[in-house]
Amino acid sequence: MGKIYQQLTPQLIAFIEAQQMFFVGTAPLSADGHMNISPKGMDCLRVLDTRTLAYLDVTGSGVETIAHLKENSRMVMMFCAFDGKPLTVRLHGKGEVLETDHPDFAKLRTQFSNLPAVRSIIRLRATRIADSCGWTVPTYEHTGTRDYYDKFAAAQGDEGIRKGQLQGNLQSIDGLAGLAKPSV
Repeated sequence: MGKIYQQLTPQLIAFIEAQQMFFVGTAPLSADGHMNISPKGMDCLRVLDTRTLAYLDVTGSGVETIAHLKENSRMVMMFCAFDGKPLTVRLHGKGEVLETDHPDFAKLRTQFSNLPAVRSIIRLRATRIADSCGWTVPTYEHTGTRDYYDKFAAAQGDEGIRKGQLQGNLQSIDGLAGLAKPSV
């Protein structure tokens, strides 16, 4: 049976920080718009306090999370145990996009590793924290982090990243506003 928490407990924080992957879900206001679920990996997540998390948003194939958060701020983060005791934790709340010119970006960026082509930081203030059993989640062995992203960013360089952001990150697939400007 699942439990609802008023804030992240030390045990939940330890669980979240131990996960190699998590998922982010957002949706536009339009019933015809495309919902988005994105897997996240690498060393990109930080628990800031008992109700706030942030992750580095790196340049990728789309900008749906950013566009949805700018439109309505609704967001859920989900963490699943893929080994050990089964557990799933969902954090529902209000997400915020901190682009590189946001007043909080520079200070918050220092808490993260030096990932290339960071276009924003996504910050979630959880309004609902809940767990569930996770009994049907399969077990997987983490064998490492792929090096594709680092190779992509190095091959593109700042100018290639900038060009890609101009071509594919200024609006979502539904035409919602994405990045205000390229991050590099």
